[in-house]
Amino acid sequence: MTDSRKVLPLKPRRNSASGAKFSPSAPRNHGNARNARKSVGNDRAGVGVNLQGNSGGKRRRFHLRNELVKLSGNTVGERLGGYNWQNKFQHNSQFSGVGRSPFLNIPFLGDRLTLVWLLIIVFIVILGIRLYYLQVLDTKTLAALAKSQQQVELRLFMPRRSIVDYQGNVLAIDRPAYTLFAHPKLFDRPPQELAEKLAPLVQQQPTELLGLFQKQESGLLLTNFLREEEAQQIKSLHANGLELLPHHSRLYPQGDLAAEILGYVDLEHQGQAGLEFHQRQLIERSSRPLLARQNAQGGVLPDQVDIGALKFDDRRLALTLDSRLQRAARTALKTSLSKFGAKRGAVVVMDVRDGSIPALVVEPTFDANTYFKFPVENFKNWAIADTYEPGSTFKPLNVAIALDAGAIKPTDMFNDPGKLYFGEDMIQNADRSSRGDMNLTDILAYSSNIGMVKIIQAMQPAVYYQWLEKIGLGKNTGVDLPFEAFSSLRDQKEFVTKPIELATASFGQGFALTPLQLTQMLGSLANGGKLVTPHVIKGLADDQGQMDWQATYPEPQQIFTPNTAKLVLEMMEQVVENGTGKPAQIPGYRVAGKTGTAQKALPGSGYTAGAIVASFVGIIPANDPRYVVLGVVDEPRGGTFGSTAAAPMVKEVMEALISVKQIPPS
Repeated sequence: MTDSRKVLPLKPRRNSASGAKFSPSAPRNHGNARNARKSVGNDRAGVGVNLQGNSGGKRRRFHLRNELVKLSGNTVGERLGGYNWQNKFQHNSQFSGVGRSPFLNIPFLGDRLTLVWLLIIVFIVILGIRLYYLQVLDTKTLAALAKSQQQVELRLFMPRRSIVDYQGNVLAIDRPAYTLFAHPKLFDRPPQELAEKLAPLVQQQPTELLGLFQKQESGLLLTNFLREEEAQQIKSLHANGLELLPHHSRLYPQGDLAAEILGYVDLEHQGQAGLEFHQRQLIERSSRPLLARQNAQGGVLPDQVDIGALKFDDRRLALTLDSRLQRAARTALKTSLSKFGAKRGAVVVMDVRDGSIPALVVEPTFDANTYFKFPVENFKNWAIADTYEPGSTFKPLNVAIALDAGAIKPTDMFNDPGKLYFGEDMIQNADRSSRGDMNLTDILAYSSNIGMVKIIQAMQPAVYYQWLEKIGLGKNTGVDLPFEAFSSLRDQKEFVTKPIELATASFGQGFALTPLQLTQMLGSLANGGKLVTPHVIKGLADDQGQMDWQATYPEPQQIFTPNTAKLVLEMMEQVVENGTGKPAQIPGYRVAGKTGTAQKALPGSGYTAGAIVASFVGIIPANDPRYVVLGVVDEPRGGTFGSTAAAPMVKEVMEALISVKQIPPS
C-alpha cells in the first residue's frame, strides 16, 4: 500500500560523518518509510536539528533560519572582505551546536586571552612612552612647575623706622597693638558688667559702651589702639563676645609735641602728613620677599626659610628738633593765643649757621596718636603751607636791599611827615605819628612806614623788583617738609608801573610769604648775608647715635654783603634796646629784633576789617648770632600789636634757647 503523505524535497547536504551526499531524488524504500525518515533525521542531527516528529511548520521555520544565517554570513563577509561566513558557520556548527552566534567565531577575536594580552601590551607601550616623555623630555618644565607649587613668597611686615630728636629721644615708634571688636549676641556675662570693665581700657564711659551694646548685635568696633598690656587684661576676662585682632600701630610718646613736623600714620600704616608722608623713603624699611618651601598641607618648612631675609637694620631717622625747646615754644605759643584770644599762631626757630630747625610749632595742632578725633584743618602745618603779608618784620630786609643796591648810605636822613598820598590812596604810620627827620636806625626802631617809603623810593622800581626776586620772593625755601607754599609777588609790569605797589611793599604789604620763608630771609642778616635751606632732617643714625647717613642740602646762597648784613643787624639791636621791641629784652644778652603789625589780607584783594597779624622776629645773641626766632599771632583781639602779642612770646622762647643750648651771656 502506497504512503499517501507528501514529502517535501530537501536540498542535497553532505553527511558530516561519512561525507556522503543525501539526495531527495534517490530511490526510496517505500516499504520501509519509517527507516527512511530515521535516516533523514540522523543526517540532520549532524547540524543539531532533529526532524523526527516535526510538522510541516517546523520544517519551514528551520528553512527560514538557514536563510537568515546565509544572509548574516554574507553581510558580515561583505564587510570583512568577502569572507565566506556561511560556509565557516556550517563547518563550525557541527561542533558548536545549533544557535551559537557567528560573531564569536571571528578568527582574530576568537581567542579572548590573546586579545587581553594584546591590550595589556599596547597599554604598557603607551605608558612607557608617556613616562619617557615626562622623565626625560619634559624634565625642566615639570621641575619648574613643582618649584612654583612648593615655593611660596612671603611678604613680611617691616616696622617703620623710629624717629628721634636731636638728643635721641623717641618721637615716633612702631609697636604691637590690638583692635577690639564686641559681639553682644555672644556675651556670656551681663553687658553692664563688661561695660564697666572695658570702659577704662577703651577710654569711654560705661554708659556709652552699654548704649553701643544695645544698638548692634555684632561687629562693634570699640578701639583700634589697645596696647599689649591692655589686651592682656581683656584676655584675662575670659569673656565670650570680645574679639582682639593684632596689628602694628605708630606710637608718638610725646603726644602733640611735634605733630606738625611728624604727621601721622593711618590704620593701614601709611603716612598721611608731615615727615611720615613726605620722607617715606627714609622711614619705611626696604624689604625683599621671603622665599620658602611649603609642604602638601601648605605649611612652611622651617629648614627652607631664608633666615637672612628676616633681619632688618636698626637705623633711626634723626631730626634736628630738640624736644626741650619744642615744648617751651609750644607752651609760650599756647599762652599767647589764650591771652589774646587769637585764631592761630606759629613759632619757628632756625639755626642761622646751617638752616637746621630745633623747634617749629603751630596752633591749633593735634595728637597723632588719636588723629581721628581732630578736624582735618589741624593737620596743616600753616607755618609752611599758608602765606601772609609780613608787615614791618620785612623792613630790615628792605633796608639791606637799598644799602646793597647803592640807593642809600648808612648815614642818610629821611623826613617823616606822618602821611603820604598816592592819588586817592593814603599811607601813614601805624601809630599816626609824625617824627620829622630820621636816620635808618630810627626808622627801624620806631617802625616808620613813611620813612621806609622814602628809602624804597630812592631805588628804581625795576631794580627793587629784581632784588625781591633775588632774596626768594615767588619761590619757596626747599624745606624737607611737605606741602610748602610758594611766596607770591605781583606781576612785574603792574609792580613797576604803579607807585602804590612800591610804597606798600616797602613796609611789608602787597606780597605774601610763609612764616618759614620770612625766618629764612631774616636769618641771612644774622649769618653774613647767606640764604640757607631750612631743614629738620639730620640723617639716619644707629642705636648708639652714630650717623650712618647724613642729609645734604644746597650750599648757602650769598644775597647780601657781610658788611650790609652786619649794619642792619646792629640797627635791629637798637629796635630791642630803644624801640618797639623792648618787651623782648633779656638781661645780660644782646638781642636784635623787629616787630610787625600787618593788616590781614583777604583772598584775592583787600583786607579784613579790624583783623591784624602780629609778629616779632628775634636774633640771639646779636654779637654772635646763632638763632633766629619768629613768632606770629593771627588775629589777636584787643587792639594789640607785634610788641604786645608776639614779642613777649618770642622772649620766652629765647630764654629757653639760652638754657637748652647753653648760650653764654653777651
